[in-house]
Amino acid sequence: MLDKKNKDKIGVVYSTNPDFEYTLLTVSEPETPSKNKQSLKISLDKKARAGKQVTLVSDFEGKTGDIIALSKIIKTKCGVGGSVKDREIIIQGDFRQKVSKILTDLGYKNKVI
Repeated sequence: MLDKKNKDKIGVVYSTNPDFEYTLLTVSEPETPSKNKQSLKISLDKKARAGKQVTLVSDFEGKTGDIIALSKIIKTKCGVGGSVKDREIIIQGDFRQKVSKILTDLGYKNKVI
């Protein structure tokens, strides 16, 4: 099992060079702009989901932790499940109007497509 300090090391598994230094993977996430500067798009999707409908919230800019926190708020207020994949919030079912109202109440600009 990998420990946390070694999981960011990339490239070389083993080196005989005593002066070798690992290159650490550093990912810098953009800062999250204020809520009123975000312009989120809400849409309905059922492609590749066995005919089931999901509500997608896309175009979120900012840190991964912030989008996860926003998705948790939306899922709790809608009373359904969902997830975050590829910087999109996926909510199970057709909740476009309810999600739009939730985002507006939170101060986000949004548009139902």
